[in-house]
Amino acid sequence: MLLFSALIAGSFSLGGQVANEIAPAALNAVRFALSAAVVGAVIVARGSWGAVGPATRAPWRYAILGGLFAVYFVTMFEGLKTAPPVSAAAVFTLTPVMSGIFGYLLLRQLMGARIWLALGLGAAGALWVIFRADLSALVAFEIGRGEAIFFWGCVAHAAYTPMVRVLNRGEPILVFTFWTLLTTSAIIGLWGWSDLLATDWAALRPLVWVTILYTAVAASSTTVFLVQFASMRLPSSKVMAYTYLTPSWVLLWELALGQPVPPVLVLAGVGLTIAALALLLKE
Repeated sequence: MLLFSALIAGSFSLGGQVANEIAPAALNAVRFALSAAVVGAVIVARGSWGAVGPATRAPWRYAILGGLFAVYFVTMFEGLKTAPPVSAAAVFTLTPVMSGIFGYLLLRQLMGARIWLALGLGAAGALWVIFRADLSALVAFEIGRGEAIFFWGCVAHAAYTPMVRVLNRGEPILVFTFWTLLTTSAIIGLWGWSDLLATDWAALRPLVWVTILYTAVAASSTTVFLVQFASMRLPSSKVMAYTYLTPSWVLLWELALGQPVPPVLVLAGVGLTIAALALLLKE
């Protein structure tokens, strides 16, 4: 999950630079098709392709997981058209609170007072970043359009984590990941078919292709496997706790890409999210 948070952060920074150059549905349909191909190649290389067919029992399970993923990733790139990457990453850190709620509703996973304190602390830090350390904006609840759009994607992602454990019927994680990615690509492709046809793929600048390849391999096939692997072994709230590191990773990505750093007051919110992570991981 530590690796997951670092890889996810890269998609915020790269996505923020190309979000206005390609339709979110077109980018995500291609990236998930590539992701499924990568995971499929790994399954073949490991000699496990025979497990792919039996895993198609109750295919509606993948439609649910793929639908949740489709909502999350499309709203992410739609939100990045107007929301700064650090703010979008802060919205993403609200998912542990929601994941804890879904974990209780779906799996009856209970959380103690310390866990709820940590989740509340992380949420406060996230809100501080989202409202850019502006108390008047916070009181008036003046949230940006991009952040508001992405919030609903984060709700879908929070539900996804416990749903993995609910819907998995003993399938190997790689095979389960393959069908999830393939279904996500199909759902987004059908929904955004007109965007796929309208995109001038040959005219896209190299950074767009770098973003597609990065999100396909690092921020899709790899992270989906990582979060499914962790979801089978950790409580939902603890799995998503590592998302509190995402704004910090995004700051490093932004520096590496030559982007300006947010004001010091905003960085205080990032500090709160790191404190929340420390509380959540304490035994």
